[in-house]
Amino acid sequence: MNITLPELVTWLIVGGLAGSLVGMVVKRKKEGFGHWINLGIGLVGAVIGGVLFNLFNVDLGLGEFKVTLEDLISALAGSLLLLVIIWLVTKYRGSKAGGEN
Repeated sequence: MNITLPELVTWLIVGGLAGSLVGMVVKRKKEGFGHWINLGIGLVGAVIGGVLFNLFNVDLGLGEFKVTLEDLISALAGSLLLLVIIWLVTKYRGSKAGGEN
């Protein structure tokens, strides 16, 4: 799996947009989690989604633009996966801390 610099930059740009969208959907507020957290979630999610789509050879056949719809979808998928992982970790830590009292 070879990840090129332009591909990584695309993931980061699209990740900012994906983080904002995911924040709005999850929090059901226009501002989502806040500008910086939305950006962080989107950036990490874009990298996760991009790597997973490359790893599993997912090609949605949506076009060859500089920023494709496929890039946005993979960033959204990665962002949602990141939020699920964070939710599971905090839930596990919360139940573990509660059981020790």
